[in-house]
Amino acid sequence: MCLAIPGRILSISGELAKVDFGGRTVREVDVSLVEAKVGDYVLVHAGYAIQVLDEEAAEETLKLWSEIFEKLDRSEAGP
Repeated sequence: MCLAIPGRILSISGELAKVDFGGRTVREVDVSLVEAKVGDYVLVHAGYAIQVLDEEAAEETLKLWSEIFEKLDRSEAGP
């Protein structure tokens, strides 16, 4: 099973970009496989941007991930 997460490009230097994943995490991502610019949303798998997403799809997916993380945080905190 493959898992890809959407993120927003904050900056690009050569083939590497700093990508924000919903305000929770910022990582360096290889963007050599896509034509992306600062502000674009990209789908990231294994450190590579594999697709540029439209903003609506990216925001919807980030919202779902946020809900998942909130539930995980609550379950780890206990009753």
